[in-house]
Amino acid sequence: MTRTFDGKRILIATHNAGKLEEMEQLFAPFGVEVVGAASLDLPEPEETETTFVGNARIKAHAAVKATGLPALADDSGIEVDGLDGAPGVYTADWAETPDGRDFMMAMTRTHSELIERNAAQPWTARFCSTLVLAWPDGHDEVFAGTAEGTLVWPVRGALGHGYDPMFQPIGHTRTFAEMSADEKNAISHRADSFAKLIAGCFG
Repeated sequence: MTRTFDGKRILIATHNAGKLEEMEQLFAPFGVEVVGAASLDLPEPEETETTFVGNARIKAHAAVKATGLPALADDSGIEVDGLDGAPGVYTADWAETPDGRDFMMAMTRTHSELIERNAAQPWTARFCSTLVLAWPDGHDEVFAGTAEGTLVWPVRGALGHGYDPMFQPIGHTRTFAEMSADEKNAISHRADSFAKLIAGCFG
């Protein structure tokens, strides 16, 4: 039995503006005020785990400890079958530069490595999202979601963020970056994990 969330304010433990915007849209129907970690000048904890759930737990509990607010953290990334599941939990690391994150660079690297490996097409992949909702008493709940699809090259679309221009979900002819926020939010990996969160803690 999962714990019911009965608060009116929740801290989203992310400094990623794209993720925060998605969460604000997803939480809008439930009357819960969303606060971002960046707006509170919270430091980003070091993500030292090798799993999505491990890193999400680090972020959620660090945010709770810093603010006393219930906190929701997401750890997500893309797993490419032709790269043995990489970049996975290191998705953001592949985009790191001295001047910030460059996901065009990360997508180009992904494409280059698929070509170098002569990976069979279609290049199947999945976006993964693990949500951890943590309370001040140390309790947490975990919800994992996925979105299956294939990678395209050249990339298409200017919407979304991260690997969205390279990812075409199963059953669709457009990439995430060619879809409106509402369209993407209905079928994304985060929509999947969020639906499980709502059913478990807000239902």
